[in-house]
Amino acid sequence: MDRRKFIQVSVAAASAGIAARKEAAAQAKGARPVVIASANGLNATEKAMQMLRQGEDTLDAVVAGVNLVENDPEDTSVGYGGLPNEQGVVELDSSVMHGPSRGGGAVASIRNIKNPSSVAKLVMERTDHVLLVGEGALDFARSMGFEEEDLMTPKSREIWMRWKRNLSDRDDWIAPEERLPASLKPKQTAQLASALRHHGTINCNAVNEKGEISGVTTTSGLAFKIPGRVGDSPILGAGLYLDNDVGACGSTGRGEANLKTCASFLGVEFMRQGDSPEEAGLKVLKRIAENTVEPYLLDDQGRPRFNVNFYLVNKAGQFAGVSMWSGGRYAAYEGRENKIRNSAYLYKRPPRR
Repeated sequence: MDRRKFIQVSVAAASAGIAARKEAAAQAKGARPVVIASANGLNATEKAMQMLRQGEDTLDAVVAGVNLVENDPEDTSVGYGGLPNEQGVVELDSSVMHGPSRGGGAVASIRNIKNPSSVAKLVMERTDHVLLVGEGALDFARSMGFEEEDLMTPKSREIWMRWKRNLSDRDDWIAPEERLPASLKPKQTAQLASALRHHGTINCNAVNEKGEISGVTTTSGLAFKIPGRVGDSPILGAGLYLDNDVGACGSTGRGEANLKTCASFLGVEFMRQGDSPEEAGLKVLKRIAENTVEPYLLDDQGRPRFNVNFYLVNKAGQFAGVSMWSGGRYAAYEGRENKIRNSAYLYKRPPRR
């Protein structure tokens, strides 16, 4: 391509992006509030929408929403009851972004504080920093009045212990039921039987009737991870990104894949260029698939074995959930309806036999 042609193409692309942003801004004036979250966020979307309708700030709304999940001992993917690292210590990560002020804050590898999203919000509001980690993040939380507590629950501890027992058949750890005759052994729950090593997270994004956008991602990270491992959730541009002129994109799933592609930033940029939320999300998934080359991460057809999910909303209130593989779901509150919806997907899983 010669220099003149390159300039013409670049100008055309820039003009298209400007036009798309103007159209989204015009549509946003009449848009109804929308809240979108990962599938474990139906209560979060309910709470956030309630606050939006009361005129509360979008960031206050989404953080209050995910606080419900962080506080829920039955959800082993975030906050209190989140699954620990390989040493049995719960380490939490979170990030927030506030569209109207162009602000962002995050914490990583914070221990003993069950609401890392609230701490991340204070990092944004009370400091000139964006990211605090480890002991520094904990010291900051203490200075802000947060109380330390043991984040392990009997449920999460049992899942961790089962994982430890399954590491080797040559150690001295046994399950209590192993002492019982086969006829007396209790049935295992699906969760304990699999001892899930999942990438548990909640992302929640909202746009109000003014077109103001905010987002939050919070997680206990990869279950049984190497201590100190940080995924995409507290990294702006990876697990969460938004631009108040365009929209928001947040993620759950394999954090390493998002870190290597700046995935959430890319989703917002595709929307900036005029793509719908669904189109933008699918393009990001394709980029991740193209950049996954490690043999142990690929199936026999060269597709990623792992799953990644994105939750996108633009300034006009259009939204979508997308997943690497079929079967993904997400929560969204639009108008008067708060419900779980099916995600668009890049690859279709074969039927079970």
